[in-house]
Amino acid sequence: MPVSINKKNSIPRLASSQPFVDFMADGWLSPELPAPIDACAASAAALHREKISSAYSGRGIMVFAGTAPIRSNDCYYEFRAHSDFIYLTNAQIESAVLVGHPTSDGHDFELFMPVPYTPGSAGFFSNAIHGELWVGPSHKPQDWRRALGIPVRPLQDLENAVRRGHFHAAGATPIEQLSDLNAQSSTALNRTLSQLRMVKDAWEVSELRASVDHTIDGFRQVLAEIPKAIVSGGERWLQGTFDRAARTYGNGPGYATIIGAGIHAPTLHWTRCDGPVREDQLLLLDMGVEERSCYTADITRTFPIAGTFTSAQRQVHDLVEKSHRAGLASLSPGKSFSDFHFACMEKIAEGLHDWGMLPVSVDEALSPTGQQHRRWLVCGVGHHLGLDVHDCSNSHYEDYQGAALVENMVLTVEPGLYFHAHDAMVPPELRGLGVRIEDDLLITATGYENLSGELPLDASGLEQWMHEAMNLAVRA
Repeated sequence: MPVSINKKNSIPRLASSQPFVDFMADGWLSPELPAPIDACAASAAALHREKISSAYSGRGIMVFAGTAPIRSNDCYYEFRAHSDFIYLTNAQIESAVLVGHPTSDGHDFELFMPVPYTPGSAGFFSNAIHGELWVGPSHKPQDWRRALGIPVRPLQDLENAVRRGHFHAAGATPIEQLSDLNAQSSTALNRTLSQLRMVKDAWEVSELRASVDHTIDGFRQVLAEIPKAIVSGGERWLQGTFDRAARTYGNGPGYATIIGAGIHAPTLHWTRCDGPVREDQLLLLDMGVEERSCYTADITRTFPIAGTFTSAQRQVHDLVEKSHRAGLASLSPGKSFSDFHFACMEKIAEGLHDWGMLPVSVDEALSPTGQQHRRWLVCGVGHHLGLDVHDCSNSHYEDYQGAALVENMVLTVEPGLYFHAHDAMVPPELRGLGVRIEDDLLITATGYENLSGELPLDASGLEQWMHEAMNLAVRA
């Protein structure tokens, strides 16, 4: 039989009760809520807008911040604006759109954003995603206007504001809405923004320095928790330790934290982190703090959990170190971005050949039709770094791998060797060992600066640094 519903006993919908809506509209104070952006960040964003205006003159620009993805049902992941939008505003405003109207001498920029659900609207208490009673007081257009120094208008004004122009769109473009806005997704605009983001200004470099410093402190905190992870918690305890530090210093991890102990270290992106931590293993830590500005570090070191490398562990580490140093030596303005790749790979191939692991000569392995050494290093060995851990991904080949390094680029060098436990082509004593070394490098006028140079490269230095970090934690 069908179930009858007594609507008199059903839970009332508060938004349907006008007396309740009216009652909720009154009696609220208006808290002062300056937009969360300092003067230096706002000035940097203004400079970035000048750069895109000059590089994209005469054409309308529209850059979308995007929205938080749904995790399930009415639960959303935390919002993080698209990196191109952040580059031009240094602001985190969900669903916002930056518009650049072309003028004779550049662009007039204005920002469009959703008006918060404040007291007086039913959404104030009924919208669990954006209602202020659920998520706290929100920054309003006038707050962002004062912080950014450009006009900020309600999002509902966007369609009328762009009706008479044609715009090239970038960022988190909502394809289904572009035609209504006289806009089209633009590969050219995406490429131009990637090109601009490759070369960092002084403010961006300072943010990356802070991110690296915070990440290195996160390394200390993780190493201090190794005894606890051995007893219980394992890799996941160490992952949580770093993620807590990253959340304390900035927005959180710049990417899913990689904690690979033992046989998990050879897995390139071991983010599952559900394995144990044992004293006889290597521990590969690939971690980065994303600052409040969204600039992130990306650093990797591999430590012996016992505090001292075994002979086999050190054998692998020393070869990766040799490869890493060769890559660093290939960094300077004017050299190709790909030069360090070939320098790293040459040392890896030579070492593997010396160990009898290659079926061909070093020259044959390094040839484009060989590459047998890549069985144990299938990934790349470096990338641009900035707002994204793999920054400037919309670049073309000739802008990236085929381009020359220039001053104030920031990139990583990260060779490794990954010997899986089930790989029968690996000598038994080396199976299950994985080692990666990754540094964050700033290209200077004469070479490079290792931003993450506080962390040693050699095995003995890592043993000593690990010992000091763990002893410091004990004294604290």
